[in-house]
Amino acid sequence: MRSLLLLPLLASVAACAASANDQPRSAKAQQELDRYLTGKVAGSPQTCLPTFRRDDMVVIDEKTILFRDGSRRVWRNDPAGGCIGLGRPGVAMVTRTFGSGELCRGEIVRMTDLTNGITVGSCSLSDFVPYTTPDQPR
Repeated sequence: MRSLLLLPLLASVAACAASANDQPRSAKAQQELDRYLTGKVAGSPQTCLPTFRRDDMVVIDEKTILFRDGSRRVWRNDPAGGCIGLGRPGVAMVTRTFGSGELCRGEIVRMTDLTNGITVGSCSLSDFVPYTTPDQPR
């Protein structure tokens, strides 16, 4: 009987998760993404972000996070299923790094409401894809 009661709940949660990730990117978010990636070439996906400075993180929307690495390279992460709440005013992404201090694929990050400290969402990071400005001939 309990499993029959949980089935509709699980189905609705799955539908919400799927619909959040299926939403098209807004024009504003697409312009912001283009601003950082135009003229750069995607490299091979990496399991971990080699260096991480929280001040260099740019939230495009709930689907995409960029990590700036100087002016020539940007690391892109598209969390699996998106990060509900990421990018909303008053919400911060909270990470816990162990050992090397790197962010890696599969790590769970939490979205926390800064006003009351309540977790309002979480997501799993995916591969980090470097986008690099090609060397220009001199």
